[in-house]
Amino acid sequence: MTSTLTLPRPDGTLAPYTVGQRSPYPQSAGPIRSRVAYAAVHVVANPLADNDPWLDTALDWDATLAYRRYVWGLGLAVAEAMDTSQRGMGFAWDAAKELIRRSVAESRTAPGAVLASGAGTDHLEPGPRVTLADVEAAYEEQCGYIESVGGRIIVMASRALAACAKGPEDYAKVYGRILSQVREPVIIHWLGDMFDPQLRGYWGSTDLDRATETLLAIVHEHTSKIDGVKISLLDQKRELAMRRRFPTGVRMYTGDDFDYPTTIRTDREGRSSDALLGIFDAIAPAASAALHAMDAGDMDRYEKILAPTLVLSRHVFKAPTRFYKTGVVFLAYLNGHQSHFRMVGGLESARSIVHLAELFRLADQAGVLRDPDLAVSRMRGVLAVAGVA
Repeated sequence: MTSTLTLPRPDGTLAPYTVGQRSPYPQSAGPIRSRVAYAAVHVVANPLADNDPWLDTALDWDATLAYRRYVWGLGLAVAEAMDTSQRGMGFAWDAAKELIRRSVAESRTAPGAVLASGAGTDHLEPGPRVTLADVEAAYEEQCGYIESVGGRIIVMASRALAACAKGPEDYAKVYGRILSQVREPVIIHWLGDMFDPQLRGYWGSTDLDRATETLLAIVHEHTSKIDGVKISLLDQKRELAMRRRFPTGVRMYTGDDFDYPTTIRTDREGRSSDALLGIFDAIAPAASAALHAMDAGDMDRYEKILAPTLVLSRHVFKAPTRFYKTGVVFLAYLNGHQSHFRMVGGLESARSIVHLAELFRLADQAGVLRDPDLAVSRMRGVLAVAGVA
């Protein structure tokens, strides 16, 4: 099969592009030891379900769980039922419960598998009658469910709390109540409004310095119940400043898909971040290879592997950032992890064909296309549907 195809460009013209070699990175590996590295993973829609994708959720369970086994097989941990799985963008709590239950059961069959699952309040619709007690009850329901099936908890940000909280003290009250009840230390997730506009002003202020102080106060007050904090603000300087102020034993899990290589590596002060990243879904073999190089002390190889993936990641997560899931699933399709490019909520339409063409080119240059012939064939099909001959 020819490895040259025609791709659209931002200026509206078409240009030939020749694909390089297949990904050089192993498709399986042992455990990663130098960092805790979660990939926030996507779900695979069932394209043959007779449903209304904007309204109903139907998953291909075999493909969805197979992808989790694949990620575990690379030595990465799995962050389940989070925003990469389209929580709040077509994937409702009822479906998430089944996903979490199945994933926890699957993790028990995978040696060394690490899994944590998102608990939020997305079954509680924000509104003028919603109270803090309602938010607490919603969090309690989801945290309780995850614990009941033997899972670990990631406490996700709450749209309902953002809508009804009057100030920082309300966040301290709600998080304090939830943290006082959990059985094991949790990960707290601060998701910025670039990922979800309804979370603007989280922690009680649109001033990020004040919001940071509120979160830090919660972390210091409840240190024994907090494994770490995942920061998704795409702001490296803020993350680095915040981790300097964490209590001993509390991890910083970077969610910075714009600057993760330098955030993960150890700085001059001896500090580093662990990882909980959506881009690790899309570049899982490269991420695994880089972290194994770090384990071996080969930081040159670590940098060489991740540098081109960062260019890809910045494209996948470009504004409007909340549509990054489309790029993640598109790469899974190109790499043969699913038989189709369909998404929960019809979100495959959220990015333009020009965006997807650039994503294809950058994925090739980052060395994350594991079968170039398959990727070219599938890219041609997507281009044909878009009217590109």
